[in-house]
Amino acid sequence: MSAMPTAAETRYVGQSVRRKEDGPLVAGTGTFVADLALPGTLEVAFLRADIAHGRILSIDTSEAEALTGVHAVITGADIAEEVLPFTRFVDQEHTPVGLAEAAAPVTLPCPIEVLPVDRVRYVGQAIAAVIATDRYIAEDALGLIRVDYEELPVLVDPVAAVTDGAVQLHDGIPNNIQAYFEVEAGDVDTEFARAKNTATYTFTTQRQAGVPMETRGVVSVYDYATGELKVWSSTQAPFMVRTRICEQLGLPEHLVRVVAPDVGGGFGPKVQVYAEEILMAYLATKHRRPLRWIEDRLEHLISTAHSRDQIHTVEVAFEDDGTIVAIKDHFYLDCGAYNPFSITCAYNSAAHFRSLYQVPHFRSRGECVLTNKTPNVPYRGAGRPEAIFAMDRAVVEVARRLGLDPIEVMRRNLVPADQMPCRRGMPYRDGNEIIYDAHDFPSAFDKVLAKVDYTGHKRQQAELRKRGVWRGIGVGSYVEGTGIGPFEGAQVELSTTGMVLVGAGSAPHGQSHRTTFAQIVCDELGTDLEQVTVRAGDTSVVPYGCGTFASRSAVTAGSAVLIASQRLRERLIAIAATMLGAPRESLALAGGTVYIAAEPERSVTFAQIAAASAPGPHSQTPKDFAPGVRETYYFVPPTVTFGYGFQVAVVDVDIDTGFVTLIDLVIVHDCGRIIHPQIVEGQIQGGIAQGIGAALYEQLPYDASGQPQATTFMDYLLPTMSDVPTAQQIHLETPSDRNPLGVKGVGEAGTISPPAAIANAVVDALAPLNVSIDALPITPFSVFTAIATAKSR
Repeated sequence: MSAMPTAAETRYVGQSVRRKEDGPLVAGTGTFVADLALPGTLEVAFLRADIAHGRILSIDTSEAEALTGVHAVITGADIAEEVLPFTRFVDQEHTPVGLAEAAAPVTLPCPIEVLPVDRVRYVGQAIAAVIATDRYIAEDALGLIRVDYEELPVLVDPVAAVTDGAVQLHDGIPNNIQAYFEVEAGDVDTEFARAKNTATYTFTTQRQAGVPMETRGVVSVYDYATGELKVWSSTQAPFMVRTRICEQLGLPEHLVRVVAPDVGGGFGPKVQVYAEEILMAYLATKHRRPLRWIEDRLEHLISTAHSRDQIHTVEVAFEDDGTIVAIKDHFYLDCGAYNPFSITCAYNSAAHFRSLYQVPHFRSRGECVLTNKTPNVPYRGAGRPEAIFAMDRAVVEVARRLGLDPIEVMRRNLVPADQMPCRRGMPYRDGNEIIYDAHDFPSAFDKVLAKVDYTGHKRQQAELRKRGVWRGIGVGSYVEGTGIGPFEGAQVELSTTGMVLVGAGSAPHGQSHRTTFAQIVCDELGTDLEQVTVRAGDTSVVPYGCGTFASRSAVTAGSAVLIASQRLRERLIAIAATMLGAPRESLALAGGTVYIAAEPERSVTFAQIAAASAPGPHSQTPKDFAPGVRETYYFVPPTVTFGYGFQVAVVDVDIDTGFVTLIDLVIVHDCGRIIHPQIVEGQIQGGIAQGIGAALYEQLPYDASGQPQATTFMDYLLPTMSDVPTAQQIHLETPSDRNPLGVKGVGEAGTISPPAAIANAVVDALAPLNVSIDALPITPFSVFTAIATAKSR
């Protein structure tokens, strides 16, 4: 038997331990898709449509095929009989009963061809592929492909797209409305009929790109000896990629393996399964060489899915004291040429629109409109920043109309603590009623205002204006359903050497799964971080998985890891009890051993237990357990948990140039039980940076012909380090009872509120001029124009 265990009594969950991911990333030894260099790899490049809408009359590939070094040129006609189009989309099939009854969502069929045969619908759509010895030759060959189009009318305005007489982009989709719903809580019409005050506002959020550090990329190889197809992809959801490959190529899942190696950010657009992933898998089965495609930044900005892009018309009914009694919200979501996520983002906007405010009567109608732009998918926040911008701006506009302090009107409308848990009278996307499992919104509101010294700022504001400093302070709120299902899986086992191996279905792309999941395991199995190896992003490590998106991994995969670890603990104790001849209840775990608590010198190591668990005549596994030291668990959440918070922004506005300088940003947030405080802070700070980009910098405009106007970082502006202050963070921990860890998601928390907070701060700074901000981004030109208009009045 082994020596006495010496494990420390440290609890890992709740501690900012050193991240297990940092070593290879800091040393530059990580492995991204572009780092994969399989022997004999050929390079793939894609020809992309340079017009927004047109009928393909012919594609002449002869010159490209004749170029030395070109192995093949592939068009839509070449694969039409063997590669099925995308036909199955998120939230389109199996609508939950509660959602179907309350919102009656409609999603019309809108297949997406992997390569189009006869029609292109947006600039950047892949229409042909070249396989060549290297990327340079492949790019040269693209320039030799001749495409003859018949150009068709172009739609870039979603309002124009839904009008009678507009060109119809897809058969069977009249007025280009591909999906829609209407949901109501309370009795909106009655409340509007008797309301003392009503007002109507229009709020617009711009189109954005996810812009991860690493663009998309795919490497594929087919093993003719085993029949296995292996695909490496820079994706957030390898299981989804595998499913689509198998469906569209007619392959069995057990012969397709998808791996997401190190991924340099995803933020939502990499949840989408793309035509390039399907085509690269197909081509690998046809060519006896590994294939690689790496997206360049131009491709990313025109062909990787975009997001946001909503127009809200908001009608508000309110009392003289600023209490909002009812809201009608009708909005368009510009989906671009296709809508692979059906109502996901639109319904997220409806479900989160009222934020932390009571608003007992509410109606939302969302319409997903098709235009000749790059398709639109979820991006960090996924419909929430758009809704919160509209809601928080409406609250402030109501206060201004009544001559009241916006902060007091916000406070007056918050859901009070004595109404928690708060029922919202409408379902979430999962069909369950929205019930906030939070705690005390007004208290959190007061905390963040005290942290930023709101009273002091307001005292100084008039004096600063006399000195020519136009300073403002604004608040943005947020609530977020996190940890959505349908499930997530984890497998925890011992290796023969006693190491703990963890497999998870959710693939990391910066969220620190290897660290946080290891922390959970260590606390359950009494081991240390060095003994735990977490594997994820690989369809071979667990039978089923979903992915990392929607602030869900800690809730779903973390809970699966926890319960699998608890079950493995029971198994280890049972086997050790046989080996030690002791009752199970007398045993404890520490330091990679199981020992008798009253006689710690009597112990067995994890390695010894692993050996004793094997089947055969020498097995010491009890009869109530199957042989082995592995446990698998799939956690199915009952519904989402709700994180929430407030952000306060302080800005200076130069009234001569319209330039907005962000001075300070403070956030209070509740993400339930915190596993790793430093990782939480990093997630929030990173999200805030993207929220600042949405508020002040980023946009993807199109001209009337459907040509994108921001195709490089010269035109698509991102905030730099000097533009992003280090946010002051206040952490609240209200454990959720909807998962065994008590956690709520945090990945999107920082992103949701900055546009609303910064817009409200600009409005506050320019209050004497009665300027309103109703569209994003808040550029110097838009502020300057608003100031000039106000002065002219």
